Amino acid sequence: MSAFPEPLLRLIRELKRLPGIGEKSAARIAFHLLAGDRERADALAGAASTLHDLVTRCRVCGNFTEAQPCGLCRSHDRTDPVLCVVEDPADIAAVEKAGTFRGRYHVLAGGLSGRHAPEDDPQIRGLIARVRDGAFEEVLLATNPTNDGESTAALLAHFLKRQEVRVTRIGIGVPMGSELVHTDRTTMAEALQHRSPIR
Repeated sequence: MSAFPEPLLRLIRELKRLPGIGEKSAARIAFHLLAGDRERADALAGAASTLHDLVTRCRVCGNFTEAQPCGLCRSHDRTDPVLCVVEDPADIAAVEKAGTFRGRYHVLAGGLSGRHAPEDDPQIRGLIARVRDGAFEEVLLATNPTNDGESTAALLAHFLKRQEVRVTRIGIGVPMGSELVHTDRTTMAEALQHRSPIR
């Protein structure tokens, strides 16, 4: 028999399913919500329950957005003819915090390595069509420096060779095996500044 009531245990179980939240952190958050006022718990529940109704994927780049297209795609300040390819929308935030990139984004929605028929993959077809139809001079592959991210970058570089565009990879600074979302501002700025061509 547990020392805690079932509704509290249910909340702890749900919180543990979030990335980076273990048993102790989940219990700490649950106790904080229970000890606080009802309005705070209701605000959190309301924000979570409306998330899927209010936020969708941008039809242009694949970022999360409330409006179509997203603010980054609508922005007139994005003047560099560079298309930065990332695996997930959270990676855009990592690149943006460096404060140096002024190009556009393309979100893959995950890595591509291990897919059965990559040439037929809608993510690859969508990227190639965007590069072909856009005015991009460079495609910067900013996939995570993990085995999956490296395989994805190599696969994309292979398919992009047929396009008249320079293909580069994020450079020094981002350690192998890490994820972009956990990269600090200075490291990300260095990686963007020292990107290298993919042959």
